[in-house]
Amino acid sequence: MALFGEIKKPFTYDILREGEETILMIDLEQYPHIPSLEDDPVCMSRTVDILAETTGVTKIVYTQKRNYEYDYNQTLMMQEIAHLYSQLTKKRDLFGYANLLADPRCTRWAAQWYANLQNLTADLLKRDPIGAYVELKRTVRDERIRIDRTLDQTYINCAKKYIAVLQYFMSLMEKTKLIDAAKQYLSGYKLDERSVYRRIFTPDIRPDFMFTKLMATYPPDGEEIDSYEIDKNTEVTIFELPDNVQYLYHLTPPEFKLTEEKYEILDTARKIMAEHKPTRQEFIDPERMRQVFYNIGSDLIEELVNYRNLRLTSAEIDEMTKILVRYTVGFGLIEVLLQDEKVQDITINSPLGETPMFIVHQDYADCKTNIVPTTPEADSWASKLRLISGRPLDEANPILDTELSIPGANSRIAVVAPPLNPSGLAFAFRRHRDKPWTLPLFIQNKMINPLAAGIMSFLIDGARSILIAGTRSAGKTSLLGAVLVELMRKYRVITIEDTLELPTNSLRKLGYNIQSMKVAAALSKGTSEVPADEGIRTTLRMGDSALIIGEIRSKEALALYEAMRIGALANVVAGTIHGDSPYGVFDRVVNDLQVPRTSFKATDVVIVANPVRSADGLHRWRRVTQITEVRKHWEQDPLVEKGFVDLMKYDSKKDELETSEDLIDGDSEILKAIAGNVKEWAGDWDAVWDNIMLRAKIKEALVDFANKTNNLSLLEADFVIQSNDQFHKISERIREEIGTLDSKRIFFDWNEWLKRHVKKMDFHSKM
Repeated sequence: MALFGEIKKPFTYDILREGEETILMIDLEQYPHIPSLEDDPVCMSRTVDILAETTGVTKIVYTQKRNYEYDYNQTLMMQEIAHLYSQLTKKRDLFGYANLLADPRCTRWAAQWYANLQNLTADLLKRDPIGAYVELKRTVRDERIRIDRTLDQTYINCAKKYIAVLQYFMSLMEKTKLIDAAKQYLSGYKLDERSVYRRIFTPDIRPDFMFTKLMATYPPDGEEIDSYEIDKNTEVTIFELPDNVQYLYHLTPPEFKLTEEKYEILDTARKIMAEHKPTRQEFIDPERMRQVFYNIGSDLIEELVNYRNLRLTSAEIDEMTKILVRYTVGFGLIEVLLQDEKVQDITINSPLGETPMFIVHQDYADCKTNIVPTTPEADSWASKLRLISGRPLDEANPILDTELSIPGANSRIAVVAPPLNPSGLAFAFRRHRDKPWTLPLFIQNKMINPLAAGIMSFLIDGARSILIAGTRSAGKTSLLGAVLVELMRKYRVITIEDTLELPTNSLRKLGYNIQSMKVAAALSKGTSEVPADEGIRTTLRMGDSALIIGEIRSKEALALYEAMRIGALANVVAGTIHGDSPYGVFDRVVNDLQVPRTSFKATDVVIVANPVRSADGLHRWRRVTQITEVRKHWEQDPLVEKGFVDLMKYDSKKDELETSEDLIDGDSEILKAIAGNVKEWAGDWDAVWDNIMLRAKIKEALVDFANKTNNLSLLEADFVIQSNDQFHKISERIREEIGTLDSKRIFFDWNEWLKRHVKKMDFHSKM
């Protein structure tokens, strides 16, 4: 008796029905070899026997320590072979010994021919059907050669009948999908040589403790174009596929490289841990819950290791515990994907179990993956997301918008359920960096140039109202996070979001006086969360603060513009909104969200970020395409009445933000308005421009220094914040010393600080 059930003989099977799937589950727990259609002729032969006894199977699954799953198309190939086997077995009149002896003169050769047919139909057809077909062709060829070389008319007559039987057999085989797929690989085929099967059959493989399937083998016709590691145990390989514009993102996580002993331990540990069902209260603090489960899981695995007298290092136990946590309270392979900083989006489409996950990759855009999620896993994710969010997901509320925070990454998640999605659950994950984006990072990846960064820095210090617009996946929220990093830490910041995407926790740890507020999503029903417009009005009673709106979607726009117009907020106001141009933003705010035209004038600047594509359509990059000020003189239509004035605009030929003539000529009302509040700048455009260029020069110098020293950590938020603080301190000191903001002296002193500080960092890192 096994620990969790009776030991079954190899090739014991069950038929399971899961939705529209009819699954043949073949138990090979006690089978001494790895089960495989492509590599193991015994597995293939016994599977044909089983399929000959069953009907309607759409998927074959071999269960061992890992599950090996063959999809509908591969299963259909084997079903056709099984049907052919049954058909030939029943046609004794055609393939029987008596048929070959219908003419008594054929007795001399009939026994050999009969034995050959028996071998082909009863044995070779099941274990090596491609080989059976090749043997048929070779036998027909050989018999025709013998006919041509003999004068024995009796032999010729008998052999022709034998050849007719063989040709009929061949015609049946040629109608199967397996032989059709194999024809291109048959040159020089050798019996029991299984390489052709490896080109045709590729199972999805997953351990017992997983529901998600993973196509572990590399695509035979794919060309490897890139590879890298997410961590020391997780490998990513990018393949270019023939006849497909999509790349393949092939993931090999540590759970697919464990020994059999480790699999058994993890499977046992998961079954024990599964007895505990986390509560809503536990999911309120997911970080603490993961730590609790990690501690319990680590102790359990160590106990199981000792019980089996295995010797594992603490690092091996740690790795196994992390895997265990992923498949109990975590989100399985989703978490591994989210830890890849180059993954931007993950989409999971219904019906589950039939199509792979898709991602948007930083370098290779839209890719399909080798990961196939299943219905049980999706149901588990949906349940956990309901607990984490505290929001419903049911027939009355088929949409769930929430967020997920795991070690190494944060993500925004949209879930769609029936009846809105009749075929089941579908998910979209938008990954956000664990660390905030910064303007220097955007310079590094060419989303902006140094001058654009200088202008944005100037606008933020000038306490302007800024809308960051763009289409989906344009990088709006990331750019808004960089705006937060540019705010001086001495100011209080209030963020308002329906889905928590902004890096508030990271900034709080970096010393920011920041308060995050979560409001109800526009499409949410049956929730106790405060509506977004009420949340914004609440901020007006919380003192002087910078106000950051995650996304302006609905009626909260009225409250926001009301606050902006009455000047209730004495610091920067910024948010994101969908729109591909300044006028697109105006149209959405005024016509869709019903904000009065006069109120829209409270917007000072619109920054537009959009994806740009290559001419072949295969590549895309994120770029800021416009920085536009909104002037106040217009009455009805800012576009017609020249209420929109570009400060910078993207030139696609140069792949660069270009400075407008209005900016060069100093014809910017917003920048002049900021200068009007500063004694040293009032009425002096040259001084204003000099300060903007100084900010740009500092951002550019930081990027150059990071690349020169191969220390890209200097572009991360913690160092950029220190750099910004030093810029302000040095500026204040020099202004007090000489009465003006001398750009050359400020830059020189800042540059000296940079070199000293980095040298000090290097010294401490070596200690």
